[in-house]
Amino acid sequence: MRRDVAGMRGAAQLPRRNGELVFEEPWESRAFGLAVAAADADVYDWEEFRQLLIAEIGAWESEHGHDHNERDQWRYYARWLQSLQDVLAKKGVVAPDELARRVGELEREDDHAHEHYDREGAH
Repeated sequence: MRRDVAGMRGAAQLPRRNGELVFEEPWESRAFGLAVAAADADVYDWEEFRQLLIAEIGAWESEHGHDHNERDQWRYYARWLQSLQDVLAKKGVVAPDELARRVGELEREDDHAHEHYDREGAH
């Protein structure tokens, strides 16, 4: 993993458990991978993304408070995904309406995958 990604501190620090990255849902790991891959491809500078993420987290905390223990509301990767959408729109990589459409498709795919997974009883 990139050192500048792995070494993020403060508000932007990646969620970890026992030193390993934690992803609660499949879309979270995909959003993580997309952001890192886009920075690796020089679509944007990683520091630009990191600063947007810090601002996004700060905006959420201003509205909801700093208690990240209320997991029904706080989702680190929701802030991550919003920051990714913002930087991609800012760079003109994807039009905002196209981005919204694609995010909606991914959300529907994840919902379908979870429904199928639950019906099969596999956990």
